[in-house]
Amino acid sequence: MKERTLGNGLTVSAMGFGAMGLSEFYGDTDDNTSLTVLKTVIDTGVNFIDTANLYGRGHNERLLGHFLATLGHAQRNKIKIATKCGIDRSDDNAYARRINNQPDYIRRCCHESLQRLGVERIDLYYLHRVDPQADIEESMSCLSQLVKEGKIAQVGLCEVSAATLEKAHHVHPISALQTEYSLWTRDIEENVLPTAMRLGVGVVPYSPLGRGFLTGKYLSNQAFADNDFRKNNERFIQSNIEHNAKILQAIAPLAEKHQCTPGQISLAWLLAKYEKIVPIPGTKNSHYAIENAQAENIRLTEEDLTLLNTLKEKITIMGERYSPEGMKGVNA
Repeated sequence: MKERTLGNGLTVSAMGFGAMGLSEFYGDTDDNTSLTVLKTVIDTGVNFIDTANLYGRGHNERLLGHFLATLGHAQRNKIKIATKCGIDRSDDNAYARRINNQPDYIRRCCHESLQRLGVERIDLYYLHRVDPQADIEESMSCLSQLVKEGKIAQVGLCEVSAATLEKAHHVHPISALQTEYSLWTRDIEENVLPTAMRLGVGVVPYSPLGRGFLTGKYLSNQAFADNDFRKNNERFIQSNIEHNAKILQAIAPLAEKHQCTPGQISLAWLLAKYEKIVPIPGTKNSHYAIENAQAENIRLTEEDLTLLNTLKEKITIMGERYSPEGMKGVNA
């Protein structure tokens, strides 16, 4: 697989892997199956794996730590791990959370993530959400100090506005901005993406397949288990699924033309948007992990890109991407 360079010289595979679903949010999980998926992921050439202390309340990081420990030294050194802090979850199973950007919290979370992952340094450390009431310069100063101490190599931000990105970047170089970005979530194109491009900041789209919708495999709300985040998400209400399927109908001719899947077209479109974009699709299935990685080989024509770029003017996506609780801190 080809590599791409995000901001500040961070070089990773052109396609990454989002590990969140191996712990929660998308139905039941099984650690043995997850370890097999992770092995498949790196066998495809993907070396950029994304996690967070939030996912499974530490389970996701521990799972990755266990996986990394099974690799040989040379193979392990090729893997780049990104993790995050900044969201406090309640100790019970509730979805409630609060944003915490205080330096002492950031430092404590970094130490805990290092232990769970079993590494001496985190390759990319994101502030998972930004508190609009907090001082971003203070939080960035703390992250910068962790770089100086060798605890983290690179600093990232998630779901921030163009103004916050610029302000933070002046304190310490931001290597990557992680944000939801796909053919059905294009909010960043107006201000955030142009700012990232101007500053040379890499962009890491999460949910680049629209939480699976852009694969065309989820046309019924009944497909989701009760413990699947999508079951009660507005975009996956049946009436909205049926409306939003218009985007799949628009992608279908391109998938046929390139003899690939709608999901691969969606990933190839993102890769064509900016040379510093690295999508991180996630899956609990090894077959789909291979399919996602192969999207890097698809070359869309200018005509293809024009068709896809103009979909947002033709199709209005129905439903919020998160509940009000989940929207806390988004584009702060």
